[in-house]
Amino acid sequence: MNIVILNAGTGWHTDELTRALSERGHTAVVVPYEAVVSRLRSASARQARARASLTSEGISLLDADAVLARIVPFGSLEQIIYRVDALHWLEERGVLVVNSPRTIERCVDKFYTDTLVREAGLPTPDTVVCERINDAMAAVREMGDVVIKPIFGSLGHGMVRVSEPDVALRVLRALDEVRAVFYVQRAIDHGGRDARVFVVGGRVVGAIERLAPDGEWRTNVARGAGTRALDLPRDWEDLALRAAEAVSADYAGVDLLPARDGSVYVLEVNGIPGWQGLQQATGVDVAGAIVDHVVARVSARRAEAGATHASPAHRR
Repeated sequence: MNIVILNAGTGWHTDELTRALSERGHTAVVVPYEAVVSRLRSASARQARARASLTSEGISLLDADAVLARIVPFGSLEQIIYRVDALHWLEERGVLVVNSPRTIERCVDKFYTDTLVREAGLPTPDTVVCERINDAMAAVREMGDVVIKPIFGSLGHGMVRVSEPDVALRVLRALDEVRAVFYVQRAIDHGGRDARVFVVGGRVVGAIERLAPDGEWRTNVARGAGTRALDLPRDWEDLALRAAEAVSADYAGVDLLPARDGSVYVLEVNGIPGWQGLQQATGVDVAGAIVDHVVARVSARRAEAGATHASPAHRR
């Protein structure tokens, strides 16, 4: 199979995916989003499909058996919308995109993720999302100890934990200067630990416990958190699988937050997750699991298409 990996650049994760594809006898090429060129030439309706092209670095994305959509690079609103729209167009032209642009859109926005997870009946921390400082301050006073997060973002960047209204007001005023949306979430006493669960194709392939360094409440590996393999309780596994299903993810990193009182919350669902820390802690070949899932999906689509062409109704 011919698999294209769209990414912001090359690195450990693209190397792992390329390695896993090569070991299974498939062709892989990594190309950047910034080089995506769409050509839409004048043509009759019958010729329209033949006259359209979508390439990156001269590689035809429309001819790929599947496109692995990895990190969408930072850019202007127009650039980001164009890149995601290109993924939508690939899907509409019949190319398998993993994760789908719809899933990426759902997961990149903490508000959207939270609504879908809650609608699936899963527990998440109390949250208020708003644009006016007065509304955000009302949430701060109601919940007391809160985490103010950027609605878009990862790796713990831009997160501030506050319990004093005066401090919260200064934080919110600074965010208001850049026209931010306020995402105010009740802080959960989790003892400096959480779980990252990696889900691929509706099954858990590995899980780790992340331990915040001394004096830090954030458990992001990028911020120095320690990791160790986690034997996932059955109810935690169910939460992670249902969370990934709620956003229709082929694969996802699901963050679970166990509170000191014994309750467990779904904190985030990452639709473009990293797995280096998880792989180092567990020894699981995560890239291999992702590739096997993608290949199985392509094969299933081919078999379905073949069955359709071979059916008596189609021949008539």
